[in-house]
Amino acid sequence: MKKTILYTLLAILCIYSSSCSDWLDTKPNEILTEPDVWSSENLILRNLSNIYSRLPEEATLSETKLAGHVILDDAMWSGLSTGNENNNIFGTYPYNWFYCWDYTLMREINLAIKNSETSTLTDQTKLATFKAEFRYIRALLYFEMAKRMGGVPLIKEVYTYESSTDVGDLQFPRQTEQGIYDFIAGEIDAIHDDLAPNNGSRTRANQYAALALKSRAMLYAASIAKYSQINTPEIANALSTGEVAMVGADPDVYYRASLEASEKIITDRVFKLMDTKQDAANFYDAVCVEDNNTEVIFARKHSSTYATTFTYLNIARSQRETPNSGSSITPSLNLVDSYDFLDGTSGRIETTDSGGNYIFYNSIDEPFQNRDARLDGTILRPGSTFNSALEIQAGVYAWNGSSYAIVSSDTLGSVYSDGKLLVGADGPHQRLNDVSNTGFYLRKYIDKTPGSSINTTGSTMWWVYNRMGEIYLNAAEAAFELGQTAKALQYINDIRYRAGFGANSLTLSQLTLEKIQNERRCELAFEDHRFWDLKRWRIAHRLWTGSVSDETANVNALYPYRVVGGPQDGKFIFVRQRAPRVTQPRYFRLGSYYTALDATVLNNNPKLVRNPLQN
Repeated sequence: MKKTILYTLLAILCIYSSSCSDWLDTKPNEILTEPDVWSSENLILRNLSNIYSRLPEEATLSETKLAGHVILDDAMWSGLSTGNENNNIFGTYPYNWFYCWDYTLMREINLAIKNSETSTLTDQTKLATFKAEFRYIRALLYFEMAKRMGGVPLIKEVYTYESSTDVGDLQFPRQTEQGIYDFIAGEIDAIHDDLAPNNGSRTRANQYAALALKSRAMLYAASIAKYSQINTPEIANALSTGEVAMVGADPDVYYRASLEASEKIITDRVFKLMDTKQDAANFYDAVCVEDNNTEVIFARKHSSTYATTFTYLNIARSQRETPNSGSSITPSLNLVDSYDFLDGTSGRIETTDSGGNYIFYNSIDEPFQNRDARLDGTILRPGSTFNSALEIQAGVYAWNGSSYAIVSSDTLGSVYSDGKLLVGADGPHQRLNDVSNTGFYLRKYIDKTPGSSINTTGSTMWWVYNRMGEIYLNAAEAAFELGQTAKALQYINDIRYRAGFGANSLTLSQLTLEKIQNERRCELAFEDHRFWDLKRWRIAHRLWTGSVSDETANVNALYPYRVVGGPQDGKFIFVRQRAPRVTQPRYFRLGSYYTALDATVLNNNPKLVRNPLQN
């Protein structure tokens, strides 16, 4: 049956190509056949743009994806409560979160690959690159489905339903989880060289973006193969047909594949760590600034036409350019505590001494000095400056002649009786919306460009999918798991060097899997890794226990107070507390390691097996 496509709708989806002018010359209602499309480079690019724009993602610069950042113990929702407070109060992770079963998109990708076989495009090198690009996207989509659902049906052909078709012939069982990861590895091995002509682009799949996908996907596969039985035997033993848990797979095969892909990227040095400076600004630039960026391998670019309102929604309150904006995602004290001091000691901020008395700090930023530079590259905290100095102060600790007591106000920017600041313009505050409820703000992905926090203007900052910081961490973890500890140590020290720790801050005796896990948390915060990392290591249920007494299950805040009068006049105290609007501890059940299949999908295909432990 001959297919026709109305490409007018794709005119709004020219996200990844630099210009839509050629497309706009096309007659607006022209019906084009598949051969027409595959004889035109411009129309193939439009098809690519459409498909790129529909790939699944849970935490990006899109305002519709903000919840992906605040469902962990790394942040909370401090924005408007209407329609969004569920981000704070859900407590138990639902089984259906992050559902992805997009075989409509998969069919379109398969159709594009099929049509590339008969394309009349004269430039064969470009045709090979286009075909490889569609195959890369297919591998990426299968990875995104597998990391959520486990094994899914592996469909590589285009099937058409006719009136005479037996519907059973179009129903496919789930491939094993191992089978999906093996398919991804094989695809990347087959296509990455054909993507080399795209190496000059970081917004279309290039050779190293493909290798980065393999580096990540194989690390996921290895972790699942190793830790499913160790940490979650209930899941590993629930199904005997392999749809989940990769029982029997050799994790070292996948660790080696991940390490090989990572080291190819590292040694080719087409991309490299931005480590010429060891400070917060350098780390922020490595993620958020395009000019002279050597680190980002693959990113989603936003143009002024398709600007993002992420900065408008999350900029610190005192920095905003319009009323009623900002402060939706506010980092937690849990995350801040994970950034070590430069002497290697734990970054946990102590607020009281052994007797339970407040510790008096000489300045508001003293607890944050001499720390991992990634803290200030990621988070705005008391004492920070963005475009201007922030005012983060919850109140005063006032002397009444014999003792101290906390005094606060509901008025941001208010003044105490001594004529100095009472509550900062940036809070924090227990209840107010659009001001931090944790004592911290985002810095990573917040655009400093004037106008970026105006919703009608927006920001053109990119969203990073792959960068060298992750590749070094992938290499370190894979090498460590393979017993190549000296190599793992070197990769971790390379990462820590640009965070200000010095060239060899860790020794072999200090390197543990837990240390590598914490490095990933610090390096990759708010880049859509933390949730998936905890799942693949099979430790999410150990951290998010649902217990009010487990610190990792709760979102914590830090409130600073200026000391007024008495023997400690002019100093500061800090109060650790539960984030006030997060009313329930996080509870991750074993059944949440795999997203539940939709009931309609199950009913329509009796060959599918449900994911385990979701009754």
